Amino acid sequence: MPSHDDLDDAQELIAPALAGGEPAGQPERRIRARAPLREGRVVGQPGFVLHSYPYKETSLIVDMFTRDHGRVGLVAKGAKRPLSKLRGVLQTFQPLSVSFSGKSELRTLIDAEWVGGMLPLERTALLCGFYLNELLVKLLARDDRHPALFDHYVSTLNQLAHGEPAQIVLRKFERALLKETGVAAELGRSTRTRAAVEPAASYVVDPERGPREAQPAEVWPVVSGKTLLDMEREDYADPVTQAQSKQLMRFLLAHQLGGQPLNTRQILIDLMQL
Repeated sequence: MPSHDDLDDAQELIAPALAGGEPAGQPERRIRARAPLREGRVVGQPGFVLHSYPYKETSLIVDMFTRDHGRVGLVAKGAKRPLSKLRGVLQTFQPLSVSFSGKSELRTLIDAEWVGGMLPLERTALLCGFYLNELLVKLLARDDRHPALFDHYVSTLNQLAHGEPAQIVLRKFERALLKETGVAAELGRSTRTRAAVEPAASYVVDPERGPREAQPAEVWPVVSGKTLLDMEREDYADPVTQAQSKQLMRFLLAHQLGGQPLNTRQILIDLMQL
């Protein structure tokens, strides 16, 4: 288990890691990007801060994950002022009710209120939360609605806050992210033979098509059929399934990221080998 000092140092690295999710002047790679929505005004929308960074002298740009409008970029005017109501509200992993307006990709935050009802994330769970946020920042297009994924995000934060095993919780969320955004293939059937996956056989998973029987000298991660079936059932009780699913999800996410590193995951690996 990492020390408190290690965790404090790691948290200082998280902000620039997330900030690196959208380099200036670089095209975004997003899963299933759709035409952006252009609502004029949204009131009382459930949301979570994924990341924020300074804008001009007194304002912030906030990357917000909302239930019915997906990931949106908001300008929080004056949020850095000492007496601003928003200053203490725009915190990560806190359920908010947010109102915003505008028709451009970057909108104006009108109001944000803390809703409550969730335990705070601490220590290992906090770092895992930042990993979830980086996944969403890098893999979701803005204005792409994913209400089911939002609900899964809330459930995942609650599981982490209540001390459920981080490796299992993260694997479930990673799989849900790929499924909800339409890029996760069915794991229970071979794409080569169309036969059901055999628990004792060995497979690789084509990121674009799905499982196929493993061949000699494969360069992709080789996993057992049982691991694939366990992942379909969300059953991660078997330590072999835990180990193989970690390697498989790392490979599948790397494909979707198109070479972008996941900085927060590397911090987690360095600290606790998740």
